[in-house]
Amino acid sequence: MGNVASVQKALNYLKLENEVTKDAVRIEKAKYIILPGVGSFQQGISNLRKDGLDAILNVQVLDKKKPFLGICLGMQLIASIGTEPDECEGLNWIQGMVTRLQDTGKRVPHLGWNNIEVHDSPFFKNIPDLNFYFIHSYHFQVKDESCISATVNYGMEIVAAIHKENILATQFHPEKSQQAGIQLMKNFFEYFA
Repeated sequence: MGNVASVQKALNYLKLENEVTKDAVRIEKAKYIILPGVGSFQQGISNLRKDGLDAILNVQVLDKKKPFLGICLGMQLIASIGTEPDECEGLNWIQGMVTRLQDTGKRVPHLGWNNIEVHDSPFFKNIPDLNFYFIHSYHFQVKDESCISATVNYGMEIVAAIHKENILATQFHPEKSQQAGIQLMKNFFEYFA
């Protein structure tokens, strides 16, 4: 749902062969998997389950350890539980809950450019600045803090990026974050090359 075209444009800019598909055979043949998305957690997970993509992704990412990049809703869907609009189960790849941003006096949704703080991550090398583009009203409260590779302060500390084994996921939109985002995507592909 949402940002597929802009992700594909970024991949084309990096001269990386790519295709948009929900075909199991094509996903099995892919070297990397990117799950972008914007919108409701419940609708996003429902779309994955309706097409049987949850089971396919579980095999490819968890069992076969295929490199995975989740973007925005794509990051949130790997959580155990989402609450938008109602509580429902996610993919449960990384334990935690996706909840609405708290009222801290800041505008919701969190929309625009913010500097992130990196917590020891190989994916943020050679990035010109740490200013990334966000648009979200819900955030991922990650149980295992060792998975958190970046945070952003928006009246509260929010998880901006997660890394665990072959999984990288970002709350921000690298494909809309100009050179910083392009470099992050390049780093992802080079890291798992």
